Amino acid sequence: MRRLLALLAFLALPVLADDVARLHALFDRTWEFQLEEDPLFATSVGRHEYGDRLPAIGPADLERQYRFAKSALAELAAIDRAKLPPFEAVNYDEFRRQLTVAVGNYELGDYQLPFNADSGFHSSFSRLPQDVPLATVKDYDNYIARLRAWPAYVKQQISHMRAGLKRGMSIPRATLDGYDTTIAAHVVDSPAKSVFWAPFAAFPASVPAAEHQRLRAEGQAAVAAAISGYSDFLDFFRKEYLPGARTTLGAYEMPKGREYYQHKIREFTTLDLTPEEIHKTGLREVERISGEMSAVMKQVGFQGDFAAFLQFLRTDPRFYAKTPEELLARASRLAKRIDGKLPSLFKTLPRLPYTVEPVPDDIAPKYTSGRYVNAPQGSTQPGIYWVNTYKLENRPLYNLPALTLHEAVPGHHLQVALSRELENLPNFRRFSYISAFGEGWGLYSEWLGVEAAFYTDPYDNFGRLTYEMWRACRLVVDTGLHSMGWTRQQAIDYMATRTALPIHEVTTEVDRYISWPAQALAYKLGELKIKELRRRAETALGPKFDVREFHDVVLGSGSVPLSVLESNIDAWIAKQK
Repeated sequence: MRRLLALLAFLALPVLADDVARLHALFDRTWEFQLEEDPLFATSVGRHEYGDRLPAIGPADLERQYRFAKSALAELAAIDRAKLPPFEAVNYDEFRRQLTVAVGNYELGDYQLPFNADSGFHSSFSRLPQDVPLATVKDYDNYIARLRAWPAYVKQQISHMRAGLKRGMSIPRATLDGYDTTIAAHVVDSPAKSVFWAPFAAFPASVPAAEHQRLRAEGQAAVAAAISGYSDFLDFFRKEYLPGARTTLGAYEMPKGREYYQHKIREFTTLDLTPEEIHKTGLREVERISGEMSAVMKQVGFQGDFAAFLQFLRTDPRFYAKTPEELLARASRLAKRIDGKLPSLFKTLPRLPYTVEPVPDDIAPKYTSGRYVNAPQGSTQPGIYWVNTYKLENRPLYNLPALTLHEAVPGHHLQVALSRELENLPNFRRFSYISAFGEGWGLYSEWLGVEAAFYTDPYDNFGRLTYEMWRACRLVVDTGLHSMGWTRQQAIDYMATRTALPIHEVTTEVDRYISWPAQALAYKLGELKIKELRRRAETALGPKFDVREFHDVVLGSGSVPLSVLESNIDAWIAKQK
């Protein structure tokens, strides 16, 4: 009998190997297709053979990409998932999820919304000098070619936005006041004043001096072309988009709006939850966190109600930096403090370092308080923790510790840098970012500061609770806006009366939720799942539980759907037991 079983297992091996080989051949073909279709993404992952191009986004291009995704899904369905080993089954599921999201985005017209109140195609392109290699003559020629291609790329984006306006698929008008400044910042009267000119002002030693004059001359013309592209976008935005943008707010009021919002919930959270279910979860979390906030008020001996405490926090000068340099210095100091805590929380740390920089001036007025910026793969760049120094009176210091934990370490920098070092993953997973996992980890990282005794001041702990309340409010506000008919002012008032966020930040955040449906849901739902899994592991393992190993397991498979994360933790618990 034993021999028979061994023989059957041996005979099954070629079939299994064939299924895995077919699966990875499909992964590889799709990856190469994606890199050729999106050369900017290719650059970000360290592939430079398309370094002189911009993404293909014309109508025929989008149709081709859609048909490729559909055919890849059909080819995937022909592979028997049940015959795959567990690791490959996870690859199978995540590949199918990514393709399904891409197909849905095309069918629902998501490409007609190439920007939101937070950022867009124009603001990401403004980082081109930092995002591309500029060490050789070829690098410079590629950079020049991309600048020259920008006006045509902008025209294609304008064509998509114009079509969206005609069918009611646009960013709501209520969120767009002042947004033109993010475009106008790049419409300057001289190439030398453009952010794109910096590489020509000083060449690296690796670029021969004999090439400098030619590159500067061609660069001047190319930067002028880039400026003209921004000028075209600004003209369209002011004359057509702003007057023509829809006056409604909710995603449900766009074409196939309820279907679109449910699709975005699945994309950003990886969960099949209804807006109503998410709304109720948010209400429960708001109530719980309110109790913890009240406890901190008593701890500091504040005399007055919650509204008075929020007013005190928003107006007392002790909580605000006097200069941008002071705010950046405080953030840098906090970053180094938490660096020192990492060995007690993690066994595996990334090799890539990170730095602290201000949010660029062109996007700062409408931007959030901070953000993490990935380093292009294979570049000499570090990760960057951005801190917004615009309007210092709206950047309270008591929020800065939680922000640092979220955006730098142990949050996004640690998680993303580790994911890039996971050589056992197929590329489509290694370089993907799932919001529920990444943002859930970021919010969980804020809470880890409690465990690491990082919040030494009760006001800083209140700032952490404000940030947690902010994410809980998002569940209520986002679903309220996009499925329940909430008004913009209703959303602002809800957040302003429950968090210590400055009113400016509350307003920019609400505009972000209005213009970016469902993305804000990822944070709290992801954090709740990670905390739930940690409690499960602690209960099951008792004294055998090692938080450092738990964190290695959470981060050890890269960015994964929450269901996969749960399976990973359950398997680890079983192995430990």
